[in-house]
Amino acid sequence: MPLPRIHCDVRLGPGAQFALAPEAAQHVSKALRLKVGDALNVFDGRGGEYDAVIQRIDRERVDVKVGAGRDVERESALAIGLVQGLPEADKMDWIIQKSVELGVGWIQPLVCDRSVVRLSGERAARREAHWRRVAIAACEQSGRNRIPEVRPTLGFQSWIAAPSELERWMLEPHAPALADHARPASPFELLVGPEGGFSDRERELALSRHCEPLSLGCRVMRTETAPLAALAAIHALWGDFAPRR
Repeated sequence: MPLPRIHCDVRLGPGAQFALAPEAAQHVSKALRLKVGDALNVFDGRGGEYDAVIQRIDRERVDVKVGAGRDVERESALAIGLVQGLPEADKMDWIIQKSVELGVGWIQPLVCDRSVVRLSGERAARREAHWRRVAIAACEQSGRNRIPEVRPTLGFQSWIAAPSELERWMLEPHAPALADHARPASPFELLVGPEGGFSDRERELALSRHCEPLSLGCRVMRTETAPLAALAAIHALWGDFAPRR
């Protein structure tokens, strides 16, 4: 079995000794039921990972000692940012978790005309902090050693008005198929609407800012399905899943 992987929000190095954060300590001692002397892998999100050994477990506290480091990179050579119109309920958790597993480089939440969820101020900050924890957990599970950025939530118009040199692809029903496009420049952004898709106003703004429309075939996918299918297809055509040449 692979060793448990724990993200540590401290700069790591061989020989470092410290207490895990409370949430990580609870996961190690209660969920994983690890004991003193057990090994695990730790990473700080800046690249690379380290061996570590549990030194002490005392109630809610778990102390570890860091051993040798490894310069392991599991990032995709194709840097993709996901720009996601906010869906309802907890669908964003699912989208973030799975897109991180699929190698997405950053996530930009958008409040769109048809978004049911409206976030701003303190409520947005709390939700974004939660989404960052979801991204970290997905990195722990998938082996990634760099944490994708979950950017502050923006309104669609604020996002589209900001200058950008990146190539942008927009998922749209009845647009040309993804497979008919050439390999995108890296980095680039994938734009996905909320339930009901983009409004006419948003679509016109996106097209005026050179967002390239594309589709994933003849069926209309849900907002939580479309970005994951697109990311997998992009990797199959040009990225991590493509044949080595």
